[in-house]
Amino acid sequence: MARFTRIQVAVKMQETGMIPVFYNKDIEICKKVLKACYDGGVRVFEFTNRGDFAHEVFTELNKYAAKETPEMILGVGSVVDAGTTSLYIQLGANFIVSPVLNEDMAKVCNRRKISWSPGCGSVTEISKAEELGAEIVKIFPGSQVGGPKFVEAVKGPLPWSSIMPTGGVDTSEENLAAWFKAGATCVGMGSQLVGKDIIEKNDYQKLTDTCKQVLEIIKKFKK
Repeated sequence: MARFTRIQVAVKMQETGMIPVFYNKDIEICKKVLKACYDGGVRVFEFTNRGDFAHEVFTELNKYAAKETPEMILGVGSVVDAGTTSLYIQLGANFIVSPVLNEDMAKVCNRRKISWSPGCGSVTEISKAEELGAEIVKIFPGSQVGGPKFVEAVKGPLPWSSIMPTGGVDTSEENLAAWFKAGATCVGMGSQLVGKDIIEKNDYQKLTDTCKQVLEIIKKFKK
């Protein structure tokens, strides 16, 4: 069962402004990445559903998070169907993120009052997602859909929308400023945050430091 309500998830996503997106088949690497982000001030983390037995890795990571990073809200991304959604909810996922808009997933999440962020690429999809109960809508792939200008344009007719771009977000002040000035609620960040060099060099302090820097930048530009 989820340790955090969907209201808590939405509030923390908005407060923090940045959600790391990460997967590795090695549970020990996942633990180190999660802890490094936590030490850097991150409080919402998206484990990516990729690779065989990813749900088994998540199971162990969620147990670790509850014990070692108790304030971390751990959820699962890259989920595209209702069955996988149910599986991860059973394993204690606090939120579900998808690259697609799937109504069956919405029903599963709403029935259990789990936060759900579907991937959208148009005003019509965003509006439909909100109709289905999505509090924070994912824009994916962020740069290809239209970048910060797309977010700004959406906020015209839909000023109430809470948008989380993923894809095309990096750690630079220029990039982050553009997204948040455009009206993004939070951003998802994958390899631009957790680079291969961090894992190869076992340099998790670098990840902690980067998280701190990113969160400070976001504070400057969040509306």
